[in-house]
Amino acid sequence: MTRQENVKDNAVAKKHEGLRVIFLGGLCEIGKNMTALEYGDDIIVVDCGLTFPSIDMPGVDLVIPDITYLVENRDRVRGIVLTHGHEDHIGAMPYVLKDLNVPVFGTKITLALVEGKLREHKLENFVLNTVAPKQVVPFGKSFRVEFIRVNHSIAGSCALAINTPVGVVFHTGDFKIDFTPVDGAIADLPRIAEIGKHGVQLLLSESTNVERTGHSMSEAGVYRGLNTIFNDNEGRRIIIATFSSNIHRIQQIIDLAVKYKRKVAFSGRSMLNVAEIAAKIGELRYDKDIVVDIDRIKNVADKELIILATGSQGEPSAALTRMSTDEFNKVTIGANDTIIISATPIPGNERMVSNVVNNLYRKGARVVYESLAEVHASGHAYQDELRMMYSLLRPKFFVPIHGEYRHLKKHAEMAMSMGHPPQNIFLGDVGNVVEVTKSTIKQVNNVPSGYLLVDGLGVGDVGSTVLRDRKHLSEDGMFMVVLGIDRRNGELTALDVTSRGFVYIRENDDLFEGAKQVIKDLYEALDQKELADWGNLKNTIRKDVANYLFKKTQRRPMILTMILES
Repeated sequence: MTRQENVKDNAVAKKHEGLRVIFLGGLCEIGKNMTALEYGDDIIVVDCGLTFPSIDMPGVDLVIPDITYLVENRDRVRGIVLTHGHEDHIGAMPYVLKDLNVPVFGTKITLALVEGKLREHKLENFVLNTVAPKQVVPFGKSFRVEFIRVNHSIAGSCALAINTPVGVVFHTGDFKIDFTPVDGAIADLPRIAEIGKHGVQLLLSESTNVERTGHSMSEAGVYRGLNTIFNDNEGRRIIIATFSSNIHRIQQIIDLAVKYKRKVAFSGRSMLNVAEIAAKIGELRYDKDIVVDIDRIKNVADKELIILATGSQGEPSAALTRMSTDEFNKVTIGANDTIIISATPIPGNERMVSNVVNNLYRKGARVVYESLAEVHASGHAYQDELRMMYSLLRPKFFVPIHGEYRHLKKHAEMAMSMGHPPQNIFLGDVGNVVEVTKSTIKQVNNVPSGYLLVDGLGVGDVGSTVLRDRKHLSEDGMFMVVLGIDRRNGELTALDVTSRGFVYIRENDDLFEGAKQVIKDLYEALDQKELADWGNLKNTIRKDVANYLFKKTQRRPMILTMILES
């Protein structure tokens, strides 16, 4: 869609009486959550997340939503509302605020994590507004957002009841229903039921664990599981990998450290940062005497130490992963170590986690993970909890969010099994624009969407062409041709070929000499006019060399041709 088409479309949108829901991320994917609501001259944005690159994105650091539509309509964006502080909901904030400097609203811990990210990016003059559950915030003439406490695997998580001219839109955020949460703050089910009683026009509900039957385990159950492991491993060093953002899990581990008279060492940048931020605002409570610097753990006996580390997802640069491959000089894994992986692999990370586990076993360590013991409780609702949320709200229209397509489809089927009319359910994708009125829901168009790739300091400059070249290089390698040409008479003065990641040069002299001969024969066959057009010459050489190499090796390396004038 061109910019002119967008402007025309926006003009039409302002005349619409319906509420437009614009999905910029989080549908048919895990992560990168971002949804915009638009009515008349007002737009609000819910969440601003990132995701991590897939295997077919070599060299890419992060993936964030394409916010072209919001940037082109920045004068109408009244603010960004955050449901909680996980990366897939706040991770894109530093990149988005550079182009869209609007007020941001979230709970204390959520904004503390956001503020840390903005400082890292040296962003100033941003407006962060702390809210609390039950608080209502107006946005322009069209929206009033009420924050409602829910349980999740991070403190300060909220659902949103968004009052609009067409009715209430209820956005669950990420949630579970935990009747014994670590902090004692149970989800505000009475308020959710009250909102449902007064009528919900549209429910946007997360779908991550829709395939899991029953009810998710309480976070309190993790304490019991960890307590058993601590009791069974007296005399051994304990290393625990978990999400750094799971402050309640970290609190329980610290509480167990106190119980078993152990010191705690934080390992991994994000673990250190989150622990410091959470302790500063009172979300994490511990005596500083219990903490030991990771550089000084050699002075602590194994039986008196717990190491809290990043790496529960097998991330290559995370602490536990580096420990498993002897690339972490502060911790050497041995036979007296018990390693607990207190997390479930995110879809796509299973192989990386499995590699870490195997490497740890090879070093003689004991490894405990979710399939072996109750050391992790999901922060996402299982089927019974999703049904409870739906039953409390009884929406007129339903759009499942936060999941791959199979999750969205199964969630829609669940709603239908509870009596929801199929025509009042919308299964969407990133870029879809849905219009909701008092009596209808329908897709009206699409907006620019997809993703922007973050590579180092570059945002969006790595596109499909660059990714294709990187993938080509990673799979087939490179073959380079260098020619020296006398510009005055067109004589070939030098010729060299080399390769990287294609074949081993020393063992393939005949192949390289043959490539040189192909180039020489081609050069001699061209007339002066053809030789003078270097662009055409490069393409011709590339084509002939590619054909020769494929005939000899059945491979297609990337071929680069360089001409030096002499």
